[in-house]
Order: sequence, then C-alpha cells, then structure tokens
Amino acid sequence: MASSTVTWKRLVRYINKAGNIQYGEPILDSTNQDISLLAANGHLQVCVCEGSNALEAKPTTKIETVEQLLGPLTPEEVPIIRCIGLNYKTHILETGRPLPTCPTIFTKPSLSIADHDVPIPIPSIAQQKADYEGELVILISKAGKNIPVELALDHVAAYTVGNDVSARDWQRDADKAGPVPQWTFSKSFDKYAPLGPCLVSSAVLGEANKQELRTTVNGEQRQKGNTADLCFGVRSLVSFCSQGQTLQAGSIIMTGTPGGVGLFMKPPCFLKNGDVVEVDIEGIGRLKNVIIFE
Repeated sequence: MASSTVTWKRLVRYINKAGNIQYGEPILDSTNQDISLLAANGHLQVCVCEGSNALEAKPTTKIETVEQLLGPLTPEEVPIIRCIGLNYKTHILETGRPLPTCPTIFTKPSLSIADHDVPIPIPSIAQQKADYEGELVILISKAGKNIPVELALDHVAAYTVGNDVSARDWQRDADKAGPVPQWTFSKSFDKYAPLGPCLVSSAVLGEANKQELRTTVNGEQRQKGNTADLCFGVRSLVSFCSQGQTLQAGSIIMTGTPGGVGLFMKPPCFLKNGDVVEVDIEGIGRLKNVIIFE
C-alpha cells in the first residue's frame, strides 16, 4: 500500500455555518457512507483542517458540520490538468480502435475545474453534442520528472472523481474540428472538469486499480466500469506523463473513461439542458452536477 505525503485519509472542502470556506476530514461510521448525501442532508461532520490548500491541509481536533459541500480543489491550486484519452478497454473497443501502445494525452486549463453540485454551463457553441465522461482523477503530491514506474506512487497524494465534459462536434466533426479529431478545445470550456465530492489518500486506495465506476444521467445508468480495466494504470500514467516534462505538485491527471458515453449510444444520446449527471467511484464517492445551457 502506498504511503501518501498528506496527513489526512479523506478531505473535503466546504462552507461552514459562518460562511467560511474550510478544509476538513470527514467523520464517517464506515467508508461506504455517501459523503454527498450526508452533506446534502446536513449530517456531514468533519475534523477541521488547517492549511491554505489540499496538499498542506492538516486535521485539528475541532469538529464542525458542513453547511455546503464544494469540490476538493480550486483552479488556483491546480497548475494543469492532464487528460488521458481512450484508456479503458471497453471504451476503446466501442470506438472500433485497436488497443494503444502508449497513452493519448491532452490538456484542460485550470479554469475547467468546477465544484461538486454546481451547474455546468454549456456555451451556445457547444450545445449540439454535449457529452459526459466519468473518470478517476489523480492528484500529484510532489514535483517530479522522468519518474520510474516503481516510484510513481510516491508522487500520488490522492484520488477524486471527475467528469470530462465534452463537446463531441468540436472534437470530431470535420466542419468544426477539422480533418482530424482534436481534443483540447472541445473539452476546455469553463467548468468542464467538475471534481468531487472528496479526495481519498493513496494511503487508503493504493493504485486505485479495483474501483467500480458508474455514471448516471437523470438516474439512468450510462456507464459501468472498473479501474481494473484501465489499459494504463496509475503507476504507468504518472511515469509516462513525467517523461521529459515536470509533473508539478497540485496538478491532476484524469485517467480516461469507460464505455457508455452518449456519443456511442445507438442512437447517440447527448446531454440536454437540466440533465443531472452523477459519477460514482467505489471508495471515493459520488460527484453530482446539473447541465445548464447558457
């Protein structure tokens, strides 16, 4: 099991009754408790943490109740978002492509980060083929370059749940994306990377290589996968992403999505105004956001 550099096992960012934004370590009866539901019902208590960001947060003995649960990370503390395309075997197969020999990487800007349970604004140019991608997300704990696979977990602080919101027309349609598919612009609109509901330390989840992932839209299951199905697991991704370039502390890696995205449904089923998207990863929790067409 990995030994994380952070001093908490789970971490949330929240607003307390005084209206202040705080970090806290959830007080749970069991690891299976739904942090999102506890917070929504006003029943989530935490040990208040001191520190200006997630990596520096340290639990204290003070206990308080969460008034509003936010996402665990802010755009200001995440220097870059690296994203992995086509990393679940089921998703690769549904696209008709062969299994890759190395990861496909693109980036999102930090302003793509959004909180748990906030609306995701879909701009007018991206409303035709808006889609979801439920993903496991890695938080990097310390900077590193050319990291060996066997040392990769030393650079992993924790994991969270993410949704790689995507505009499929700007990704794939020739009249918008050009003659070959492009990734970054189509996935980089503001708040197109909601995260939450909490961070879970790598000391708890290790390589996070056996976590069930489910995505629902308005309660209907769309995706069901397991991180055991990743072509490139956490160790491989951290090592590969650091080759020739420094992984900065606080940066995140979105590890890819399993099969079941709206694009490949028959017929395709894209997101509509008012749709509620929930991504649940075993051992971490449930990220919830509503889609709002601007």
